[in-house]
Amino acid sequence: MDVPCARVRPAKGEATRSRLADADLIDDEYEITVEDGWLYIPVVDEKAAATALESASDRDHDIVTFDPPARHTQTTPEDVLGWEPSYERLGEAALLEEDDDERAAEIARAIVESDLPLETVLNKASKIKGETRIRDWDVLEGEGTTVVHREYGCTFELDLAAMYFSPRLATERHRVAEQVEPGERAFDMFAGVGPFVIPLAKRGAECVGVDINEAAIEYLERNATTNGVADHVTTHCADVREIAPEYEGWADRIVMNLPHSADEFLESAVTIAGDRCTLHYYDIQHEDDPFGPGEHAIQEAAAPEYDVTVETRRTVRSYAPHELNVCLDVVLERLES
Repeated sequence: MDVPCARVRPAKGEATRSRLADADLIDDEYEITVEDGWLYIPVVDEKAAATALESASDRDHDIVTFDPPARHTQTTPEDVLGWEPSYERLGEAALLEEDDDERAAEIARAIVESDLPLETVLNKASKIKGETRIRDWDVLEGEGTTVVHREYGCTFELDLAAMYFSPRLATERHRVAEQVEPGERAFDMFAGVGPFVIPLAKRGAECVGVDINEAAIEYLERNATTNGVADHVTTHCADVREIAPEYEGWADRIVMNLPHSADEFLESAVTIAGDRCTLHYYDIQHEDDPFGPGEHAIQEAAAPEYDVTVETRRTVRSYAPHELNVCLDVVLERLES
């Protein structure tokens, strides 16, 4: 079976393996293999592995496809339980959504007893609540709710009990980051711990991140330092509607990832937008018309100052029965007065 692998000379193997392990990119389902003088390290994401290795001081590696042997010795939670549990991985944490406390505890023990590199198991104890969109968690295994998550060469420390974060949007965040050109000015209106801000800054953008959650902003600043982009990131702990006038006409790109109520902030987005600005607008709507309400709201907010062009209509994921989480990539072009 062809599997993406980092290929490197054995003498450089440990340094490469460590770099990939730090980025949580090694595919544990396959063995690391030596063949014909090369070491092959299976990876879970070809592009992310290339990104994680691109800053290495030596260039004695590349990403290739290879047929490594499957790893048969790993004990999984399913092996321990005799049935397959449902959980989500975030860094070295497993996230459960179990109403039965005994079942949740059983799954947690199985995860810890398995060979998976998971040290913390948390169970969702409430729905998302409040304007900061946080929830309660029961700590079943481990020391607390602080975790370190890695995606596409970026590292994010966060406290799940104090801020909102979704690992399910990793691909979407990478899609947006790949559009960024060095020197752009990017504004994230609901920045959280920086899952958009950090990769955009690493692509060479000058970034502003705003969030009403003080804890999230503290972690954003910490993550900017960890990822080496602190000099390119400015943060504000505030309602973005209060900050917008300070950045009138500033942005080349705006991220609006507040799907349930982003339309309430479109007036501020128009204030922040420069003469030509790309808007990434996230929404949750019924599957019968997932894009129409957002397009209408943007047109209404931008008129008559801007010409509005929808470049991408994208379904990010299913959110609930008959409801879709979608993104509109929209270009605002200022009209001559």
